[in-house]
Amino acid sequence: MNKTASPRADIYQTVTDSIVAAIEAGAGEWRMPWQVKPGEAAAAMPINAASKKAYRGVNVLNLWIAAQAAGYPAGIWATYKQWQELGAQVRKGEKAALVVFWKVFDNGEQEDDAGRDEDQDAGAQGRRFMARGYHVFNCAQVDGFDAPSLPQPAEPERIDAAEAFFAAIGADIRHGGNRAFYSPAGDFIQMPPFPVFCDAVAYYATLAHEGTHWTGHPARCARDLKGRFGCEAYAAEELIAELGAAFLCAELSLASEPRPDHAAYIASWLKVLKGDKRAIFTAAGKAQAAADWMHARQATEEAARQAA
Repeated sequence: MNKTASPRADIYQTVTDSIVAAIEAGAGEWRMPWQVKPGEAAAAMPINAASKKAYRGVNVLNLWIAAQAAGYPAGIWATYKQWQELGAQVRKGEKAALVVFWKVFDNGEQEDDAGRDEDQDAGAQGRRFMARGYHVFNCAQVDGFDAPSLPQPAEPERIDAAEAFFAAIGADIRHGGNRAFYSPAGDFIQMPPFPVFCDAVAYYATLAHEGTHWTGHPARCARDLKGRFGCEAYAAEELIAELGAAFLCAELSLASEPRPDHAAYIASWLKVLKGDKRAIFTAAGKAQAAADWMHARQATEEAARQAA
């Protein structure tokens, strides 16, 4: 008897399709879906209304895209049941956004769901990872919930926070010339002089992009993409760097303008995403790991200052 396909939507394909569609829709104006234009609110990290925790990885991208498409002013999300438990009610006819939850099983442990749309791979030490899709609604889609006002720090505070953040990661950051790049051979970041940028935010967004590249060094995140992406490794690394920069800009409350080199990478990014439905998950996960590594350096630097 032939096995029939699961009626559930493929989680990877659904999320990837939405991201590809958002990139294609914005490609004409050189704008990526995880960035904002001047005058718009800074891209805040989406959070769960019940747990108060920020979403991570590919869920950040998917919720940013959903919020941008619908014009939601706040990135506060929850499942239908969670909103009910909070005393709110999702309005009839509202469309949900998809998020992915990863569950870890040890060998021998039975799943509590008979569905087979999840990704099951043997992980380290016999562990298996399963992806399950959940539907969430934005706070703008419910009645009975008053979204808190989002704090917008003054410009000098945001810039000071960015200065302190990048100083603490310990990178060799050099200034001069008219190019921004990370040199793997010399293990340094090269940046044009600060005054040549159109504004301070453009400088920090560029530094975040190159800083994400810098974390790929073997002594840091040891990011090797050739085995995973083959000849598309360069395009995948550029996508990871831009996602990492987007995560950092959001966490530092920085709004970023589109980088002028976006158009050159759009075609290769789309080729990677369309050719591999799991590529965006890998890229988002590695971008999150890079951001986490840089955040961990903040605590290390603070401990060193206190010990001095």
